Amino acid sequence: MKKIGVIGAGVMGCGVAQSFAQHGYQVVLVDISEEVLIKAKEDIYNNVRFSAFYTNNCSLDPEKVLSNIYFSNNYESIKKVDFLVENVTENYELKEEVYKQVSELVNEGCILMVNTSCIPITKIAALTKDPTKVVGTHFMNPVPIKNTVETIRGYYTSEETINKTKELLYDIGKEIVLVNDYPGFVSNRISHLYMNEAAFVVQDQVATPEDVDRIFKQCYSHKMGPLETADLIGLDTVVNSLDVLFNTYQDSKFKCCPLLRKMVDAGLYGKKSGQGFYTY
Repeated sequence: MKKIGVIGAGVMGCGVAQSFAQHGYQVVLVDISEEVLIKAKEDIYNNVRFSAFYTNNCSLDPEKVLSNIYFSNNYESIKKVDFLVENVTENYELKEEVYKQVSELVNEGCILMVNTSCIPITKIAALTKDPTKVVGTHFMNPVPIKNTVETIRGYYTSEETINKTKELLYDIGKEIVLVNDYPGFVSNRISHLYMNEAAFVVQDQVATPEDVDRIFKQCYSHKMGPLETADLIGLDTVVNSLDVLFNTYQDSKFKCCPLLRKMVDAGLYGKKSGQGFYTY
């Protein structure tokens, strides 16, 4: 079975590592922070335990899943992986630093799967030795229970890379929707307009966050409202993504709502910090 490397042990990285590990894959989860890795281990254990409880799937043993994950704060541990999923925060400069390192470490056949919300795959691929082996894989949160991955073809992404990625994701119960490379792709180019405008509605005191989300859930039958979704993603990630979209397209429709930026400045990131538009 192929060995999977996962860079970044935040919410998305944990979800990706868990998804592969609970399907029997050997995973190397890398983060430069030992504190983040300790929390990741706890989060994955609890997520698997609660998942087994809610789905009545007793075969999901948290200890077994964790035994398939090697936690590391050293990039050297990814040398022998067959696929590498990068989940660094939505900041090009940080991703640039990571790819310059990992591109020198991974083996020649390794496929680099970029889990990004908005940054163009072609731009990331330009940082690597072989851009034909770079593909966008925009996993949705929470990763273990979402069965579709927005997959992005960069300018140089090969058909072989796409097919191998498709087979790998299918093996863990996920389908792909293949799209072409443009900032924000499909999902975030559209969804961030919803979240940003919803924040403006709250800022302008048109409605409360609860009422904004109720309208989307009860009138449009969405499972989550735009502000609940923003809290789940992380308001800091939403702001970073809007900045990428605005700077790339130079279109005022992507200009970040001042309320969103103020909340991030105050450390109100949403679910991961315990407070956003809602309290957790």
